[in-house]
Amino acid sequence: MEMTGAEAILACLKAEQVPVVFGYPGGAVLGLYDAIYKTNFPHILTGHEQGAIHAADGYARATGKVGVCIATSGPGVCNMVTGIATANMDSIPLVIISGQVATFLIGQDAFQEADTAGITTPITKYNYLVRKVENLPQVLKEAFYIARTGRPGPVLIDIVTDVFDARLDFQYPQEVHLLGYQGSLHPRQSDVRRAAEALCRAHRPVIMAGGGVILSGTGGVLTELARKTGIPVVTTLMGKGALPDSLPQNLGMLGMHGSYAANMAVSGCDLLLAFGVRFDERSTAKASLFAPAARIVHFNVEPGEINKIIPVQVAVPGDLQESLPLFASLVEPLAEAVKEQTAPWREQGEEMKREVPCSAHGCTGGISPETALKQAAARAPQDTLVVTDVGQHQMWAAQYIRHT
Repeated sequence: MEMTGAEAILACLKAEQVPVVFGYPGGAVLGLYDAIYKTNFPHILTGHEQGAIHAADGYARATGKVGVCIATSGPGVCNMVTGIATANMDSIPLVIISGQVATFLIGQDAFQEADTAGITTPITKYNYLVRKVENLPQVLKEAFYIARTGRPGPVLIDIVTDVFDARLDFQYPQEVHLLGYQGSLHPRQSDVRRAAEALCRAHRPVIMAGGGVILSGTGGVLTELARKTGIPVVTTLMGKGALPDSLPQNLGMLGMHGSYAANMAVSGCDLLLAFGVRFDERSTAKASLFAPAARIVHFNVEPGEINKIIPVQVAVPGDLQESLPLFASLVEPLAEAVKEQTAPWREQGEEMKREVPCSAHGCTGGISPETALKQAAARAPQDTLVVTDVGQHQMWAAQYIRHT
């Protein structure tokens, strides 16, 4: 079917089942916005490009789907840099569509021209500059595949403005074959078996849950594993909500803003089962002193994250959607024995949690942040989404709002 480049982009978004896009128009993307208007494609207009990228990021975090946003060339997409970097750091799947000056103006420092691909290369999983309209369907298909597979992340598509009005015979590809990119890796059973064997020998194990557990949708599997084995649990900031705070052995968040019990448990454990974490310095502090007595087992979809900061004894690269259920099935017959073997350690962790709870000390007069947040959370419906900015209030929210 023949259509314009702008219409082809919207056809690609429909094929990827994108229900809504976020954006702010400008000269270089007016052709795309004309098509959005004519087809009544669902679009949320923000007051600024930075709002569009953060909205798409929030949508992706809340739904687990790929967030999509649009900006014009130069200052438009440059206003999205902070949001792109945020998504890249937190492994959030996004597709960013930006306009670029006309083909014959590229490289001439034209009005609102910027080297978008060069600017965003360090903060995207991949990016494209599209100069030919016939490349659009393949590029869109690849972008969504890259954004959502493996370690998720943002993919940027920079499109020269004349491509939006050019015509093509549209056909959306059914498959993607990218040389050198494997998408989500399948875990090796031998690696998972070594992890299960390490647990059998442990007396003071700790489960460390990160954002990868939420992104992979495996929180339920990990929660059930923790219930059956009784292993104490700690989370990173990105891992909050992966397991319910009501779990008795959940010791809270670890790291410089974490709980006493969580940090002491990691310091004293003899086995650390790390799922979907990247061991950033806010969680580990000085890497050489992190979990000094522990054998560390690291499950991660991105092989490059394993041994990057913390040396590990058992590496399990691969998608948690496969490796975590397999690990749980291997541990299942041993769950009661593990629970009995680790009982004194579990009781020690729960005692530390009771003795040194997270609380706002030194607050004189008025209402403490702890009280305000706990009371707000107690009155909120159970399916409430908690959204924070970045700073001290974010740490208070992480410490005092209980998640299910």
